[in-house]
Amino acid sequence: QKFLKITDRKKELFKTSGGKYVAPQVIENKMKESPFIEQIMVVGDARKFVAALIVPSFLNIQDWCKQNGIQYVDNSQVVDNSKIKDLINAEVERLNKEFGKWEQVKKFVLLDREWTVEGGELTPTMKVKRKIIYDRHRSHVEDLYEHEESFASQD
Repeated sequence: QKFLKITDRKKELFKTSGGKYVAPQVIENKMKESPFIEQIMVVGDARKFVAALIVPSFLNIQDWCKQNGIQYVDNSQVVDNSKIKDLINAEVERLNKEFGKWEQVKKFVLLDREWTVEGGELTPTMKVKRKIIYDRHRSHVEDLYEHEESFASQD
């Protein structure tokens, strides 16, 4: 006998093009255990793989830059820095180990501004407003999936 374990709000579950269900909040909560990831929104509905929009923890990144001799000018310069991308990638890969292949974040984009209640991206209880964030960052999401067809399905 097989049982279905519900690990997230049903309406937030999505299905990859390979037919696998993904609970984004579970992945997001795990990724936020990284000291360098402040906010994250997982995407991948009807796509071949899971990707994410990530807002780095700029405070911790600033400290890391100091320790590693990298000049910290501003947030937008930081999210384009290849060393910072490598740092976040290492964190994503480390935390990905907790998940099945189809749930792992394969690609991400770093955003240079935190999501806020005032900005309309968060509810008063600090939950991400997925549709609004998705719509505002649609071009980033499209970039993540630009060469999707070259990705083998993650089943």
